[in-house]
Amino acid sequence: MGHAEAEELSQMLHTGPFHLALRAALAVRGLPLQRVQHHLAHRGIKVGVTSLSYWQQGARRPQRPESLRAVRALEDVLGLPGNSLIRLLGPGEGDDGGDGGEHGDSEALAARSYRSLVEGSGVLERLLADLGAPADGALHTVGHHERVRIGAGREVLGRDSHHVVRAHRDGVDRYLAVHRGAPGRDPAEVTVSALENCRIGRVRWHRESGVLVAELLFDARLRAGETYLFGYGFEDGTGGPPSGEYVRAFSCAGGQYVLQVRFDPAALPVRCRRFAQAATGAPRGARTDLPLSGPHRTVHLVEQGVRTGILGINWDWG
Repeated sequence: MGHAEAEELSQMLHTGPFHLALRAALAVRGLPLQRVQHHLAHRGIKVGVTSLSYWQQGARRPQRPESLRAVRALEDVLGLPGNSLIRLLGPGEGDDGGDGGEHGDSEALAARSYRSLVEGSGVLERLLADLGAPADGALHTVGHHERVRIGAGREVLGRDSHHVVRAHRDGVDRYLAVHRGAPGRDPAEVTVSALENCRIGRVRWHRESGVLVAELLFDARLRAGETYLFGYGFEDGTGGPPSGEYVRAFSCAGGQYVLQVRFDPAALPVRCRRFAQAATGAPRGARTDLPLSGPHRTVHLVEQGVRTGILGINWDWG
């Protein structure tokens, strides 16, 4: 195994996506798919060469119990650490026969929390479908730095993001970003900005729920495995209700996430805490106090190698 190949495999196992990590592992081990199938059969696991090929191409993702069992066996066949491949799928994220889309991994799961907020109305699905987005994301977040601003009325004024993404397949040239304003207010009051390396495309919204989806167009079409850095922002003039937390949901493991919250001088919290939970509605884990920077009125968290689930900061006003 060459040093460069080992470095690439290590990176893919850390950041994903699943199919590129599997492809890198197969290349490093030098095993043709027929030999892999043979090794799996000796372990009592039947999987077709066609399925293995689809998995490494990203055309399909393992989901069924027998497929996930095969993935765990693949880790052994390819000499990989336990759970190194299976964790890249994330709970509930597999799809044995799916296609690829353009909305990102963090936005995709955040969309599920939005769906719960609008009581399963399917609003977000309709907006994504209107923009031609298939069910699965074709982009995996390598790094995400998000800055949120809290106003004097304790409301979220806006947020901006800088993203580094990696394409799952050839031809990806856009990202669909999701924002939720105040329900019932005019979403046209929300301003979407292209900050770096992208342009604003179509924007769709649903007034009753406050959900807005913006299409961000890249300056180039990505090939599978290529990375892209871009920035965008939402200025929210809808006057949403006072907020006591900000959360971000992730549908894939891996990548770095940085969240910074800045408070208005008239709305300083007395305590800030980091929290995490496995999924929407699940119990929250132990909360960790975070220091508030006095001069800059900010609090932040840094998460290396995010796990599937929900991560955020909440605060008490006193």
